[in-house]
Amino acid sequence: MSAADSGGREPNGRPAEVLAHAEAARGFMPVDEGQALFRRASVVAVDGPFLEVGSYCGRSTCFLGAAAEVRGRLLFAVDHHRGSEENQVGWEWHEPDLVDPVLERIDTLPAFRRTIHDAGLEDTVVAVVGDSPAVAAAWATPLALLFIDGGHGVEPAHRDYEGWVPHLAFGGTLLIHDVFEDPADGGRPPYEIWRRAVDSGAFAEVDAVGSLRVLCRTGPGN
Repeated sequence: MSAADSGGREPNGRPAEVLAHAEAARGFMPVDEGQALFRRASVVAVDGPFLEVGSYCGRSTCFLGAAAEVRGRLLFAVDHHRGSEENQVGWEWHEPDLVDPVLERIDTLPAFRRTIHDAGLEDTVVAVVGDSPAVAAAWATPLALLFIDGGHGVEPAHRDYEGWVPHLAFGGTLLIHDVFEDPADGGRPPYEIWRRAVDSGAFAEVDAVGSLRVLCRTGPGN
């Protein structure tokens, strides 16, 4: 990360320590995209907490958590921790050691909690274990930042978008992961919800790093 990219200086001290934990943590978030999460979260101007949909083992949570800690914000990490569609037992991307041997189901919560503990973020990150749309339906606090990286199937992705975007404050930051404009590069649902945001007229895209898209809420509408 260059000095210019991080707001004029390299992260040091406590932020650098947390970012080192993030880079070493288990997960699929590329380092350059994780660093972009940190940079963008570090300059959010509106009041309110941060919220992440889809935490897995906590890698992206640490990138966001590093910024949340510096800014004095809470980061809510919403995940049922039973794995996304592509991470189920027997599928190509599932990791056998994350399977509960008794229930024979994916359980990433212990790994997530250990990651957050080791990064020293337990006072900053609030784990919300549950179904994302159900939690969104009961949510009432305006968000300063929303990161969507949950299930990548059509229904899960669109339900995350529809459930959480109305809670994002004017001027807030929306980040969507795994957006691939070429269908040969990846699944379509994250791309589809990114297009929904752009086409709604309520968001302006301000950055793109790899498959990460960064938008600012500029008006009403979803």
